[in-house]
Amino acid sequence: MILLAIAVCEIAFWVAIVAGLAARYLFRAPRTGAALLVLAPVIDGVLLVLVAVDLLGGGTASWQHGLAALYIGISIAYGKRMVAWADARFAHRFANGPAPARLNGRAYTAKCWGDVLRTGAAAAIAAGILGGLILLVGDSSRTDALLPFFRILAVVFGIDFVWALSYTIWPKKASAEQPTPAS
Repeated sequence: MILLAIAVCEIAFWVAIVAGLAARYLFRAPRTGAALLVLAPVIDGVLLVLVAVDLLGGGTASWQHGLAALYIGISIAYGKRMVAWADARFAHRFANGPAPARLNGRAYTAKCWGDVLRTGAAAAIAAGILGGLILLVGDSSRTDALLPFFRILAVVFGIDFVWALSYTIWPKKASAEQPTPAS
């Protein structure tokens, strides 16, 4: 059931974003667009409630519950940036906005380090949710499946850190057809 809830919430997240941007740019209804965009974090709350209700109802935690915690952490930490990414492309395509910039050099490296901070926040949020679920259930035999996710969070953060470090040492070069933005 939780895997289905994750899938439905992910689809609902993107439907809310696309509907919000369509309302903003295609239908010239910025208030409606903003209201639809606000639904994205509400969807994360719905998933969290579903996971908690499942476990409090006597369910045994599985990898799916851990995946839900990861999804919520990533969605909260990266949600604003995902919306901004989609907004820039929507504005360019439907409202004659500027083309999204392709970063390189210092600007790309700075973006990578910003991602490290966001990934750290996502890991902290997911770890908090996992810890909260473990405390809420209060029965280690029913929550043992959540423990490996703490290691997964550390590995994901480590990979993102190494990624940013690599671009600090070897900055991304501009392609031949792409002008270099001011750093």
